[in-house]
Amino acid sequence: MNFHHTLNKFLRQFLPSPLAIAIILTFLSFVLAFLFTPSPDKSSHLTQLLQFWHNGIFNSSLIEFAYQMMLILVLGHVLVLSEPMQKLFKQLLKLVKHQNSAIIVISVFTMLAGFLNWGLGLVFGAILARKIGEHAYLNHIKINYPLICALGYSGMLIWHGGISGSATIKVAEKGHLASLVPEFSEILPTFISTAVTTFSWQNLTLFVLILLLIPSIFIAISSITIKTFPEYKSVLSQKFTSDSSIANSHFLDQSSWLSKGIALLILIAVGVNYSAQILQFQLTPNLLNFSMLGLGLLLHKNLNAYSKALQQAILGAGGILIQFPLYFGIMGLMRDSGLIASLSATIAQFASAEILPVFTFISAAIVNVFVPSGGGQWAIQGPIIINSAQALNVDLRTLIMSLAYGDQVTNMLQPFWALPLLAITKVKAQHLLSYTLIMMLVASLIFISGLLILY
Repeated sequence: MNFHHTLNKFLRQFLPSPLAIAIILTFLSFVLAFLFTPSPDKSSHLTQLLQFWHNGIFNSSLIEFAYQMMLILVLGHVLVLSEPMQKLFKQLLKLVKHQNSAIIVISVFTMLAGFLNWGLGLVFGAILARKIGEHAYLNHIKINYPLICALGYSGMLIWHGGISGSATIKVAEKGHLASLVPEFSEILPTFISTAVTTFSWQNLTLFVLILLLIPSIFIAISSITIKTFPEYKSVLSQKFTSDSSIANSHFLDQSSWLSKGIALLILIAVGVNYSAQILQFQLTPNLLNFSMLGLGLLLHKNLNAYSKALQQAILGAGGILIQFPLYFGIMGLMRDSGLIASLSATIAQFASAEILPVFTFISAAIVNVFVPSGGGQWAIQGPIIINSAQALNVDLRTLIMSLAYGDQVTNMLQPFWALPLLAITKVKAQHLLSYTLIMMLVASLIFISGLLILY
């Protein structure tokens, strides 16, 4: 029994579903808050904790954040299903002549798409991997199909340091930092621009290193990997389609001018309302979503096609809809009970200013295994990071990037976001893990080195 099969069997046996994990963490947060936050009356203390939890779940600014993240996933998915994107896939397939070229195409273009938008990269990589597999099957090119599919997931390795990273685009919104930790509202910056996070020379340098090293390493080891997987023959012989047509619809739904007209109006509004932010690389969730809404309507041939693509894309957002409020409840419970402040003080005791970014990276990597959501993780760890930065006088920007790097690397271990890829490629999860673990280890080494040397 090989390593990745053993690991997958272990995870399937001992790791529950993401929803179950969110519920378990909620109970654990109640226990910790009840035991480790002071209160003279335990009965009233429990009532108070329930109130903190309720307030967190229905925090209006956090509910807005959850909706923004749902739109990022859905609108990115809709873009991938457009006809121009399908034409792009055909052009990329012309570059695939053998396994090495397949590795370069799938890894480089998936990570570029993931850097632009995590939802776009997630679905783009999955569809491209499936199409490369079909192309190889039809043209008798020997490839390691599970390896190609694993690289089709590589967009989630770099997404949080990209343009749609949850933490980086939220802190770019005015007043967001103060809303997380109101007691520091007077000394916190109004916002932290993506010009000094996502588009900083340090982050772009690390991204380029990942972009070069990942395909290079897998090309080097591909000669010793099996290049034929007969169990996927029946899958690859059936062409994957993302047809976006709806029969017997109203003539307005089939008209291109209606969808193109509203698309142009949206894109003009983006220029009018966000031109200053775009020039300053100050990207926000609203800017990203408004832009993708306009581009999606522009690239699909009519409202018919857009509606069908939307029906497919919305299925992947169910986890965010239900799980985010649970994580917001945990945040409210931990913050308002004083548990976050206590935890921050503990971290400050054991970490120096120099090593705190690495501590943050490791903690974010561990938390992401149990909280597979960058937005939910930022909601929980954001206040801890702010408190720790203030206690040790560490650059807050550095800690935000530390969290982003730690959150994204263990996506290669946590299967939650791989579900769309598994559905599209029909590959088995245990066939991916040995490759995604290599990506996780390589990226971890690069990010930790970058935090110690570049920041």
